[in-house]
Amino acid sequence: MMKKFLVAIVAVLFAAPSFAQYSSGGFSLSESTVYYGARVGLNVGWISGDVDGYGAKAGMNIGGVLGLRVSDATPVFLESGLYFAMQGAKDGKDEINLNYLEIPLLIKYGVQVTDEIALLPYLGPTFGLGIAGKIKPGSTGSFSSDGGFNRPDVGIKFGCGAEYNKLYLETGLKFGVTNILDDDNDAAHNGAWYLNFGVNF
Repeated sequence: MMKKFLVAIVAVLFAAPSFAQYSSGGFSLSESTVYYGARVGLNVGWISGDVDGYGAKAGMNIGGVLGLRVSDATPVFLESGLYFAMQGAKDGKDEINLNYLEIPLLIKYGVQVTDEIALLPYLGPTFGLGIAGKIKPGSTGSFSSDGGFNRPDVGIKFGCGAEYNKLYLETGLKFGVTNILDDDNDAAHNGAWYLNFGVNF
């Protein structure tokens, strides 16, 4: 997993200079615009609730975003996209690996710090669907109808991004609001801290 994460980071870093040389299609606080971009980063997930003894587990995020300015008077943006996100939890050699496709729907507000740097705090829901997962040891499937985990996962994301010459960096938290356990008597929720790097163009 770490090798894949490093390869993805290197790919974005090599792509960033070629993206940054173009002035059209990028993010701007001063005019109405549509922007799109790529994101890759670290996702440190955990499971809270009736899952005893497990701590945080590192994974990765990778995806693409599309944003639209929704007000001419104020720098308010609506951003969505599609991410592949690694969630789960870990206790020594015991691991719960949950991989999701996620679609966030975020409201961002732009704050111009300098002529080239903007801060973008944001808040909004995210909608996930479990696509693969394993419980170790044993490598048994984690998404099942027999005491496993539910595939749908709805959460809330909030954080802050920063943009400089189309390069983008963000950090934030994600808290699940739906019960991911396929069990009527117990409940558990996903959570994560993430750090993403990317480009807007």
